[in-house]
Amino acid sequence: MDFRILPVTPFQQNCTLIWCEHTRRAAIIDPGGEAARILALIDELKLTPERILLTHGHLDHVGAAGDLAARLDLPITGPHRDDAFLIHALPEQCEMFGMPPVRAFEPDQWLTQGDTVTVGEATLDVLHCPGHTPGHVVFHHAAGGLAQVGDVLFQGSIGRTDFPRGNHRDLITSITERLFPLGDEVRFIPGHGPMSTFGQERRTNPFVGAASRGGGRWDTAF
Repeated sequence: MDFRILPVTPFQQNCTLIWCEHTRRAAIIDPGGEAARILALIDELKLTPERILLTHGHLDHVGAAGDLAARLDLPITGPHRDDAFLIHALPEQCEMFGMPPVRAFEPDQWLTQGDTVTVGEATLDVLHCPGHTPGHVVFHHAAGGLAQVGDVLFQGSIGRTDFPRGNHRDLITSITERLFPLGDEVRFIPGHGPMSTFGQERRTNPFVGAASRGGGRWDTAF
């Protein structure tokens, strides 16, 4: 599996194209906006998109999903149903952040822990990782050692939990009990900013890394 990251919108959100190298069939992950730029990159790479994948329901991750789904006749897959309230409130999110209006939509398939999705001949495992939002999911390509983690984990930081229905304890549990066990060598694409590995963050991240622990307990100051 190969991928290309395309930061979009003033939020510089990492929209990602991932594709099966054998078939050139692709998924568009978290198209937060700027549909024309996403379409241009698909053409440049000569990919055949077959689905849109969403990690969670925040505007900067789903803003162009409905438009691209209509233009390309693609199904929208994800996130978990617990983020339905965010996707249904997309017009309000646009107003809140001063962004062009986006219509609410209904994903063709909600996802849950243990599901899988296919992209060409590749299979992605779905992990439900609540905390940043209650319905946040992560896509893990085990064969390629790659994960798309949305806004759960970043290089040197973690996702915010001060948005509606965010939960800090759930976020820490998602990272330490669902992501880190995937292996130190796994590379991850965050929702914003540069890539990292789970091993790097497990060792050095000030919120969930080794430095944040004392006496075997997680530091509750964060």
